[in-house]
Order: sequence, then C-alpha cells, then structure tokens
Amino acid sequence: MVDVRVPASSANLGPGFDCFAAALDLHLRLRVEAAEAFELVTDLDVPRDRSNLAVAAFERVAPADGWRFVMTSEIPMSGGLGSSAAATVAGLIAARELTGAQVDVLALGSEIEGHPDNVAAALMGGVVVCADGAVARIGTPGEVEAVLVVPAEPVATALARRALPESVPLADAVFNTAHGALLVLGLARGDVKLVARGLRDRLHQPHRAHLYPRSAALVEDATSLGALGATLSGAGPSVLVWCERGTGEEVAAALTERVAGWAQAFPVAFWLDGASSRSE
Repeated sequence: MVDVRVPASSANLGPGFDCFAAALDLHLRLRVEAAEAFELVTDLDVPRDRSNLAVAAFERVAPADGWRFVMTSEIPMSGGLGSSAAATVAGLIAARELTGAQVDVLALGSEIEGHPDNVAAALMGGVVVCADGAVARIGTPGEVEAVLVVPAEPVATALARRALPESVPLADAVFNTAHGALLVLGLARGDVKLVARGLRDRLHQPHRAHLYPRSAALVEDATSLGALGATLSGAGPSVLVWCERGTGEEVAAALTERVAGWAQAFPVAFWLDGASSRSE
C-alpha cells in the first residue's frame, strides 16, 4: 500500500505565463492498495474508471489491474488550482513506489499535462521557474501570505487557452520579462515591495478578462483591499491574492464581503514541501 499526498498549485503568478508556479496548502490524497480487481473509491465528482487522471497516469507506468485507488481532495476541481496536475503526480508517484519502476515524474507528468509549471510546483513545493526542460525552485518567503478567491462557476481551461492571441506586441513581452524578474528577485530577497511590483501581466490576463470579469476586476482592485496585488490562478477563474505577512486575515475578511454571492475567499499558506508518499 502507498499513500500519496500532493499539494495544489497556482500557475503563472502574473508575468510568468506557463513557467512560474507556487505550491499551496491544499492537498489531494491518493491511497493505492492491493485488491482482487481494479477499483476507484472517491466522493469527488471525477470519473471512477480508468479515464480518471490519477489512474491514467498510474497506467503510464503499470496496469491498474489488482489495485484499489482511494482518492480524496481539498483542491477545487475547476478553478485553475492544479487539480489535474496533482492527480497526475499522485498517480505517477504511486506507480513508482509500488512497482519500483524508474519514473521521471517531472518529465512524464509534464508530457501528460502539456506544460511543466503545475507539475513542478506540485512535485517540488515552493515557487518554481520552468525553462529549457529544467526547474529552478525558491522557497516562498515568510514575509508573504496568500488569500484564495474561488468562484462558484468554473471556466474551462480549453476556453481560456483559446482566448490567447497567437502573437503579442514586443512591448508587452518586454513588460512581462521585466516584471517576472522583479517577482523572482522579490521572492528570493523577501522584498515585498518588489513582489508587489512584479505581479503585473500583459500576456494572458487581459486577454482572458472577458471570460471572468469579476475575477479580472478583483485582480485590478486588490491593492485597494490592503493586498500587495493579485494574479489569476492558472487559467482562472480563481484569484491568488498576495498579502504582506500579518495582513492575510484582514484582507480575507474584506474579500469575503467583496465576493459574497459569487465566490469564496479564504487564507491559504504557500506550501514549501512538495509531494510526499508513505508506503506500508
């Protein structure tokens, strides 16, 4: 038997489209144990057959015959919080631990997901920067806290992808390069002023704003609620609101009032540890 625990993740972090992500303290758990036949047990609104993402990932390594999969999760399923990456990573780790197979979880998970950012954050924890097939990781500084805003109505990732242009103006590319550098430097130094300056984006958030106008407005208005800033989480519509240490509860209260009727707002910790497993 193996018990796998994988954190949620928020990708892009503003300027780092498809290359930045942070792990968050919400977790998916997958227990895989010997059984007479394949079985998936879960209360989640997910497929219970071999098309389930965790099982499909497991079967990239070994057949699921003779295994019972028990899945629980705290991660909102359609909010841009890395639920699919968490399931994929959990399935790959479970297969590796149970079979002893040599599995490059980052490479295979990135292939399955189509991009590495959520997979890398879920696997390694902290904040990750993905480039050239490799991952650089930095710990999230204690000076920064977060609040999540999770709308009740999801937006399909495929729809959010289609909203993006095939090309962008050079000025926008330069803008994101500069602000991505500011964000990483601020996180590495623990400088909240640099973090706040680095959260801005021109490559993807403006093009997706029409899909979730209330989330987009919240990104623009976050500083008026006492936050350092805010970023769309992955493809949205969830919003990651960045706060200076000691202000998260106050910002969460203001956000709860602001989003009443269409979303939930709650503090969440950045998660420094990556995925973990325990075998018996």
